[in-house]
Amino acid sequence: MDSLLTSNVLVLNQNYEPLSVCSVRRAILILFLGKAESIEDYDGKRIRSVSKSYKVPSIVRLGAYARVPRKRIILTRKNIIKRDNGQCMYCGTFDGSMTVDHIVPKRYGGVDTWENLVCACLKCNNKKGNRTPEQAGMKLLRKPRRPNHIMFIQHFVGVSDKRWRPYLFLGEN
Repeated sequence: MDSLLTSNVLVLNQNYEPLSVCSVRRAILILFLGKAESIEDYDGKRIRSVSKSYKVPSIVRLGAYARVPRKRIILTRKNIIKRDNGQCMYCGTFDGSMTVDHIVPKRYGGVDTWENLVCACLKCNNKKGNRTPEQAGMKLLRKPRRPNHIMFIQHFVGVSDKRWRPYLFLGEN
């Protein structure tokens, strides 16, 4: 029962924009208070009180539009590796221990930003050394960018229920 209450629920703004993820316990509370409506439920799962039975929500939508300042995702080694799905941005491998590499090294004025840091395997990081990719004769697989809150939910929290996919712009699969 406790694991069910701590399961994830996708929270949508009134305009169906993904806002955040909360626990089933929190989602049931905002449903009970009339601040949200259930959009999708976990199939057949229910929570029972002494006198009532409630369907367990998977997605809830707020009844009133919430102006929420954009959440800033903290720039950390772990978040860089998660953003790049644990894939080396130079050779494409998923194997082995991953490091974080400055595209433009600090000695050339490179800074710690989402756009200048990428996930790299040890072999590629050592090959590149303290040079730019051009100087090392290497190419990035894709240009790094700052993740937004939808990307955060998709990749950092994860899509724990297939019903979330259309709301996170991932298609129906």
